[in-house]
Amino acid sequence: MLEGFDFGVGALLPLVGRSDAERGQALTTIGPVWDGNEVWLITAVGAMFAAFPAWYSGLLSGYYLPLVLVLTGLIVRGVALEWRGKVRPGERALCDAGIVAGSVVAACTWGGVFGHLLYGSARAAVLGGALSLAVAALHGGVFLSLKTTGPLRARARRLALAAAVAVLPLAAVALPALASLAAGGAGAAGARTGGPGTAGVGTGGAGWTAHPVVWVAAVAAVAALAAAVALVWRRREGWAFAATAGAIVLVTGTVFASLREVPLPGLTLAEAASGPYTLGMLTWIGLVALPFVLGYQAWTYWVFRRRVTA
Repeated sequence: MLEGFDFGVGALLPLVGRSDAERGQALTTIGPVWDGNEVWLITAVGAMFAAFPAWYSGLLSGYYLPLVLVLTGLIVRGVALEWRGKVRPGERALCDAGIVAGSVVAACTWGGVFGHLLYGSARAAVLGGALSLAVAALHGGVFLSLKTTGPLRARARRLALAAAVAVLPLAAVALPALASLAAGGAGAAGARTGGPGTAGVGTGGAGWTAHPVVWVAAVAAVAALAAAVALVWRRREGWAFAATAGAIVLVTGTVFASLREVPLPGLTLAEAASGPYTLGMLTWIGLVALPFVLGYQAWTYWVFRRRVTA
């Protein structure tokens, strides 16, 4: 949710910024928060290693090259963001290219990994990557229209509406399919075997009545994306950003609901998890530390809540 608009701003950078000053204005919107947002992504991987070590090792081994590509994109993007304000004006174009490339690669590859993990086909990987990148572009465009003024704000709004042309049909196809996968039932667990890329494929076919909450989440995600587009059209950027953020949360919930029984082929959730003592310690650490982290990050967003002017 947080890293998504960072990726979107980076991906839209050459389209939204017509000059070096405008590109600098766009990047200033994420300047105080992008590294904190990225820490959540890194923390999620670390928590996965601690709580589900077998899942961690299997996922990183099976998708070694795509995940190395994601890591490379994050490194290039981070270095480019840090260096852009320190290099000579003539060298900023190279930093801008690194920001765009790193954002696009990371957003697209993450979606491709989960698409292939769930369905085990190249077509699903392409669909997942396209949906992930399109949602990030929509989220980033809405964020830019919320945080900027003048021509940049108008351009970001148009780009968000353009991204919606791809987001809505992709979401309408992918999310009901994910909900159907998640509703496969317990009978699917034993059938999920094979190599990487079939973790979410089951044979239960229990339908929406078996897991109505998952279907509600998938439909609500599509509805939230459609509402975000309508709100952008009406220039209600704050509510539109809340809608895209909510849609991303719902999509993430639907994806992990599809992996709740068998996160990897031949590996159940119980087999993937650490022991009760480790899980208990992680729970207590999270309960103690998480409120402080969330409070600090909320305060950061509050301090930098105003629009960025040219």
